[in-house]
This record gives sequence, C-alpha cells and structure tokens, in this order.
Amino acid sequence: MSLSPSLLASARSAYRGLLRATATTFAGDTPIRNAFRVKIRSEVLTYPSSSDPKQFEEKIKLTREIADVLRKNVVQGVRIEEAQGPGTHDRFQLRITEHTELGSNDTIKNPPPVESSRSARKHAAKNNESDSTPEPQLPRFYSQLKKAAKQHVVPELREEDLEESFVRGSGPGGQSINKTENNVQLLHKPTGLRVACQETRSLAQNRKIARKILRNKLDAMYNPGLSKQEVRKALEQERERRRRRKAKKAKKLQLVDQIVQEAKSRLAE
Repeated sequence: MSLSPSLLASARSAYRGLLRATATTFAGDTPIRNAFRVKIRSEVLTYPSSSDPKQFEEKIKLTREIADVLRKNVVQGVRIEEAQGPGTHDRFQLRITEHTELGSNDTIKNPPPVESSRSARKHAAKNNESDSTPEPQLPRFYSQLKKAAKQHVVPELREEDLEESFVRGSGPGGQSINKTENNVQLLHKPTGLRVACQETRSLAQNRKIARKILRNKLDAMYNPGLSKQEVRKALEQERERRRRRKAKKAKKLQLVDQIVQEAKSRLAE
C-alpha cells in the first residue's frame, strides 16, 4: 500500500519541527544537539519496512510529541561566570525560551544564578560546619572517663512512674515458665521506655532484674557516654590495651635478649 502525498508532507513537517526544537533547546551546545539528532534518526524515527499508513501516522505523532517535550519541558544551564580562584565557584543560569512551560511561579520565570552541583555541595557543607554547634567530646582515656563519670547524675527510678504488667512466659523451662505469669514488663511513663524480663523462674527476681535493666537504660539516656555500662566497657578496653602493650614490651625484651645471646656466642667463637 502506497503512502499518500499528504501523509508524506505531514511527515516532513513533523521532522522539520523536531529539528527546529533541537536547535532551540540545544542552542550553543552543538555536540549535544548533533548527538540527540543522530540518536533520534537511528533509534526512534527509523523508516518502517512496510508502507502501512497507520504505522507511518504513529511515527509522525511520536515525532511531534518529542518536539513538544523538547520545547516545553527541557532547559539547559548556561555558565555565566567562571571560578576566579579557590574561594569562588562557577555560576550557571537556566536558559529559558518563550516555549518553556513556566506556570505561575516567579522564581522559575526569573531563576537566580546557581553554582555548579559540586561547588554547591562543598559550599553547603562548609555552612553546615560553621552553623552547627560542636558537640562536647567525651574523654578519650579511661582515667579521664572515670573522673567525668563521677559527676554524672544517676536517674531516680520511682514506682509511681512505672506501669508494671505480668504476662505468661514462653520458651524453655517447663510448666514453671509456660503456665505462670512470670514475664515482667515495665513501662517508664515519663520517657516511654519499655523493658521485659524473663530471665529466671522467680517472679520476684524478674521484677528486680527488670528494674535494674530499666535503670541502666535511663542512665544511658540521661548520661550518654558516661553511664555505668559504658564506663565498664571502657574499663575492659583499657585492660585489653594494657595487656597488649605488656605483651608487646615482653616480646621486644625477648628479642633484645636473643640478639645479645647471639652476639655473645659470636664473640666467644
């Protein structure tokens, strides 16, 4: 089936419109414009093998839609100022044409110049560093941490602030666990902290342990970095550090003794 002259004329018109849209959108950027045209010719606007008018009309429609999107929805940034030194940044401005859809937003109609993405991220990071207040640093060594921990306030656990409930236990332990309500659950109303304890078969013991766990959590909340658990962890790390240092020193002394013995044996020979 042959194509009508009117259909061929419509195809030529759509293709010319697409070329004009690329020339307008990518004005001043010849490599991008040529690359876009090549991609369109080779992948999108390939001539159909059959002379089916419906397929040809679909190609014409697609061509016009691409041209419309280019005109209305695609803009490029134009460099208006280059960086003059280490303290300055490249500045770009959107090149908006008369076909670009702007809506009613004045900041889009008249956009201010913006920095390049990399420069903007560096600038924002510097501003955040200058604006943010530095957090107090915790002592580095255990001796300093121990002195600072003596000044921290241990939170008071009052019974009127607690909401206590008992549920049936689960897991291994037999009937003493699975058929008795020995799972203690505590809710600290002022903070919303919730703990549960089912470590023993005794309800009284679980109540004591649950309060101890809750007190440790409150201590960690009100004294970050200075709670009893964190001080205990720092003590273990300090002991491990001293043990490694002692072992390293002993190994070095052993090596020195070995060198001395070898030197003596050589002198004796």
